[in-house]
Amino acid sequence: MLRMEKLNCSYGECKVLHDTSLEIKEGSLIGLIGRNGVGKTTTLKSIMGLVPHRSGSVHFYETNLSGLPPYKIPRMGIAYMPQGRHLFPKLTVMENLRIPVVKGELDKEVLEEIFVYFPRLKERLKQKAGTLSGGEQQMLAVGRALITKPKMMLMDEPMEGLMPLLVKLIAETVKAINEKGTTILLVEQNLKTIKNMCQGIYIMEKGTVVYEGTPSELESAIDIQERYLSVKV
Repeated sequence: MLRMEKLNCSYGECKVLHDTSLEIKEGSLIGLIGRNGVGKTTTLKSIMGLVPHRSGSVHFYETNLSGLPPYKIPRMGIAYMPQGRHLFPKLTVMENLRIPVVKGELDKEVLEEIFVYFPRLKERLKQKAGTLSGGEQQMLAVGRALITKPKMMLMDEPMEGLMPLLVKLIAETVKAINEKGTTILLVEQNLKTIKNMCQGIYIMEKGTVVYEGTPSELESAIDIQERYLSVKV
């Protein structure tokens, strides 16, 4: 579904991704993990065209995304939930949900599906996003990514900074979204969360993918966990 081959990306003269390659199969839930500053967020941004490609390629199905303007990529069926939510604080919940819709009205079935996941959003449709709690803002960020019925979602640490009860809710929601057919590439810091949720795991180090495997394979790869994730087993 999505294939990244030897991608190199830079911020100015600072090279961040070094021959990065990964492949996401349709219908899968894949985790991307690694220490801070290794290039995980840049990997997602490069898929969305927000970081220019110096060499290599990113294909979504048969379309090469390299060089496409960023506004065209979401219209192909890829939704991006950035780290830190990036909501419009002075707009209401409903207005934030409308933002990704380019033409026509909101799909009422999709809207109701979002309210099934997050009933609290339905109660706060007219409330400004900036007045929501941190957990409610995260719910809104997930809902906004879902509103266009994407084929694939890129999620950058959706459980960051949440209390354990909300972490469980968001994790269960991400799994439910995947089980309904949406492919997900999930960036997350918590190894236990990734192993419990995902079918496959990529580990990044210094801007490149250094490990690919299943949760059970990573569980037994003690040296990999210690070397790249600073996990003592």
